[in-house]
Amino acid sequence: MTYLFNDPATFAAEAVQGLALSHPEHVAVVHGGVVRATETPKGQPALVIGGGSGHYPAFAGWVGPGMGHGAPCGNVFASPSASQVYSVARNAENGGGVILGFGNYAGDVLHFGAAAEKLRAEGVDVRIIKVSDDIISNAPENHRDRRGIAGDLPVFKIAGAAIEAGADIDEAERIAWKANDATRSFGVAFDGPTLPGAEEALFHVPEGQMGVGLGIHGEPGVRDEPIGTADEIAQMLVEGVLAEQPERAEGGYQGRAAVLVNGLGTVKYEELFVVYAKVATLLEAAGITPVRPEVGELVTSLDMAGLSLTLVFLDEELEQHWLAPVDTPAFHRGAMPAVERPLRTSFWEAGADETPEATAESRETAVKIAAILDLFEAVCAREEAELGRIDAIAGDGDHGQGMAYGSKGAASAARAALEDGAGARTLLVRAGEAWSESAGGTSGALWGAALIAAGAVVSDDAGAGSRDVPAALDAGIDAVQRLGGAQVGDKTMVDAAVPFRAELSKAFTGENASEAILAAAAVARDAADKTADITATLGRARVLGEKSVGTPDPGAISFSILMDELGRHLS
Repeated sequence: MTYLFNDPATFAAEAVQGLALSHPEHVAVVHGGVVRATETPKGQPALVIGGGSGHYPAFAGWVGPGMGHGAPCGNVFASPSASQVYSVARNAENGGGVILGFGNYAGDVLHFGAAAEKLRAEGVDVRIIKVSDDIISNAPENHRDRRGIAGDLPVFKIAGAAIEAGADIDEAERIAWKANDATRSFGVAFDGPTLPGAEEALFHVPEGQMGVGLGIHGEPGVRDEPIGTADEIAQMLVEGVLAEQPERAEGGYQGRAAVLVNGLGTVKYEELFVVYAKVATLLEAAGITPVRPEVGELVTSLDMAGLSLTLVFLDEELEQHWLAPVDTPAFHRGAMPAVERPLRTSFWEAGADETPEATAESRETAVKIAAILDLFEAVCAREEAELGRIDAIAGDGDHGQGMAYGSKGAASAARAALEDGAGARTLLVRAGEAWSESAGGTSGALWGAALIAAGAVVSDDAGAGSRDVPAALDAGIDAVQRLGGAQVGDKTMVDAAVPFRAELSKAFTGENASEAILAAAAVARDAADKTADITATLGRARVLGEKSVGTPDPGAISFSILMDELGRHLS
């Protein structure tokens, strides 16, 4: 249970603010997260590491000399938006390029990728490192397609140390990938975390059982097994990770490993020490020497009850950077070299965009669009709990919250745009940016992109006719498919959106938009319900395999609900 919060919607931002106020010598708040309180040395690559909130000390707690230069912080368990990533990167970068590091999750891939494209368009050299250490989430031959869990810490620690030692962006990228490819993690859960303001945990493990193969965003394990003793759990974790131990080779891995026993939020230090005692014994029996082991809360998941084991199979180069000094709010080691680090005196801020002139007809259309976004806000608030319940079965339980936050942000941005005299296109673009910003995560990126794409169909210079509504919906769905890369059968929003588009095209005569949308929404809902029979192949739910069978995809359900409400509204 999360006891201390004000408004759940502002929990993440207020936590970041408090972190910066309590560590002013380390970090400063910028839009979207934190950066070092000191200037990035000229020409040094900036390591920007981030993800959703709820994982402290990841990621904002790792900003400082020897590790990160900045951390975008999304909502709890949700990716930071592209604008948040962009803002932090702009504030961290100082002529040496940017390395964007994050766990390999769909929302992070979308938002960090969008920010990277914007930075590259401005001439910034950007590299992307997706941490993928979780052995349970994919086969060994697909190591880089796994999800990132506690391996985030050693990968970013090693990359940050290489940068501190003078590595340029090419060398730092090489070492970061080398560290990722040498890192393996495996964890178990005993109970799920509770989001701020929620009355129930995202999942529960049956009495006497443990979820094997947890995720750090509140995902349950891929299977349940009887809970064992501390020694039995330690043996299972060690055997699982060592199954992928590389061969020992001259000049390479020689049986030395960085070792992390990580508590997810409720399992306490003494318990973790009991587990580590057995881990150390088992590693010794396997001929492995632990190098500067770390035991404690390293990558958490709010108050999740669980733990994980991480090993980094070290060679001489990786070990050197693993042992190097680091100084951040949450992670300290050794003494940093005496280097002058000037405090920042200014920060980059996004300027307020001027509102383009719009005709009276376009502003009238904008009013109608804003009313639809108000409707979406009300519907998403009404459906939040149910969508969260569905998502928690085979995901991380935040879809309802993400849709509620995103639609609320979009509706608010639309109202502000109306006050500025915006036309239809400008209103939709600003609403799309706000949806992405407010929600984070995969759904935030996709719905934000859909609204922005719909904005390209209308204009600030003219009103919109009945044919423009289906055209805008078609453009939005096209953007969702293009950006997300999903196909029908992957168990995503696309499974409802594609049949919706096909039926809309067939039913629309040119004058019956509301009737055609209602007919298409019924087809979409039927398709969404049928996703219960599909095993997820994309997103976080894919890791849980058969657990997703029997439950419809929450993104497909929310899409069909909103399209039905849209049709009713237009009629």
